[in-house]
Amino acid sequence: MNKYLWKFYWDCGRMGEVEGLFIATENEIQNAIGKNIYFGEILGKHSEVYGTLDENDLEKINLDNVSIERVAELLGDNWSGYNPLEYIDDEE
Repeated sequence: MNKYLWKFYWDCGRMGEVEGLFIATENEIQNAIGKNIYFGEILGKHSEVYGTLDENDLEKINLDNVSIERVAELLGDNWSGYNPLEYIDDEE
């Protein structure tokens, strides 16, 4: 199954922004859409960043598979920032 580079972005108002670049399959993304994401206090004490993952929160970045595989060898599946798939609230 092909993996793709995804860009994640949430605007949290005055608290700031949450963003990330990560690798995932289309299936992993589709399974995460509509799930509750809980980041906790990533934007400072008492920030409590959470919400429901929506398709509009993600953008698939066009990058060839060879480049994705090479960078993944160096950095793993999380390239920078936050990967919302790692913060799915399992207590739904």
